[in-house]
Amino acid sequence: MRSRLPKMLHEICGRPMIDWTVAAARESGAGSVVVVGSPDGALEGRLPDGVALAVQPQADGTGGAVLAAADHLHGDGTVLVVNGDAPLVTAAALRALADSHAASGAAATIVTTMLDDPSGYGRVVRRADGGVERVVETKRPGDASADELAIAEVNAGVYAFDRGQLLDALQRVGTDNAQGELYLTAALAVLREGGARVEALTLDDPSLLLGINDRVELARVRRIAQRRLHEAHMRAGVTIVDPETTTIEVDVRIGADTVIEPSTFLRGATAIGEGCTVGPLTTAIDAVLGDGVSVVHSYVHGCEVRAGGTVGPFAYLRPGALLRERAKAGTFVEIKNSDIGEGTKVPHLSYVGDADVGPGTNLGAATITANYDGRAKHRTTIGANVRTSVDTTLVAPVTVGDDAYTGAGSVVTDDVPPGALAIARARQTNIDDYAARRRKPDPQPS
Repeated sequence: MRSRLPKMLHEICGRPMIDWTVAAARESGAGSVVVVGSPDGALEGRLPDGVALAVQPQADGTGGAVLAAADHLHGDGTVLVVNGDAPLVTAAALRALADSHAASGAAATIVTTMLDDPSGYGRVVRRADGGVERVVETKRPGDASADELAIAEVNAGVYAFDRGQLLDALQRVGTDNAQGELYLTAALAVLREGGARVEALTLDDPSLLLGINDRVELARVRRIAQRRLHEAHMRAGVTIVDPETTTIEVDVRIGADTVIEPSTFLRGATAIGEGCTVGPLTTAIDAVLGDGVSVVHSYVHGCEVRAGGTVGPFAYLRPGALLRERAKAGTFVEIKNSDIGEGTKVPHLSYVGDADVGPGTNLGAATITANYDGRAKHRTTIGANVRTSVDTTLVAPVTVGDDAYTGAGSVVTDDVPPGALAIARARQTNIDDYAARRRKPDPQPS
């Protein structure tokens, strides 16, 4: 990956790579989940709650990885083994594998698929009765014969084993291969030699095979994962106008009849209600949007817009911003850490920070809450049904009472009583004949 970040922690659609595999395992019904990591501790404290971390002391192959987890494998049940860098495996595939394995009574069951170009994948060698004879690795020259390389059926890297037979077989696996490693697939041959049956479940989805070893492959997997997320939302009643230009991360929730316009990016724990319009050219991160909300050409982060609210175009809602029902944040408006009341409008060119604004208020163009004195932040309180005129600056801490007004261009530093008009500006002075005076030539110096 050429990265300081461990491969398993590179994100795919908002979720670390390893968490995709863990989520599939849990959704499939796994009783416990064990992740095998390296001794550098890169995964320590980075896994989901309840997931055990086993350490593989040395990089001695997939079989060595399973042996490293042996102390976490309890009872006589089925053990599923999945490659951690193959995040496209699904819960449905794991359930199908577990069910097939249980029904067959085999010691091991592997998932296979057919590829037009199987280069680089382990080939599945079948017996005459259709069972699995062995899996031949092809990682290095010399691992497989020419006849074996001609086989189109490949190992998907997803297995089901009887726990006791798996651990016993791994103790007898050798390292006579091109890499000198303990191959998990070699355990299949050991089981067969001992008279146990090895079966295969063939699935049609080749994406189960896709591992990640560099950023090109990361991008390829991300595209497939994103397509799956888009399709799930669309089948649930969401319109995504242009999926190719839309990013929706895995934890985003969207209600039915919402329209996601092109070039929109929905990230983090964003939750969107029903009947909304989001986009085009909108980013929402950890935002909560109620039913019937419209957000156009805007950036909303860590905020909440309740039912019927409108945002944009070109608005910026920062963490802590709350727009109550039917409130509006219009063109070139920035709001942070503020409570905007029901039906209140902040139409354009305004900054509202650290403020509490009552319902039914209208803040005129270029209304500013001056919330920072150079040392500390202070709050502004604006009542219900207030009307501020254009270019009003409210210097916090200050309170504007219900039904109050401000004059255009005012810098308000004192509280405004309810129902009052605050005018805080210098008196206008008109100088007669000013233009004519400017046209007179300057007197010549003596």
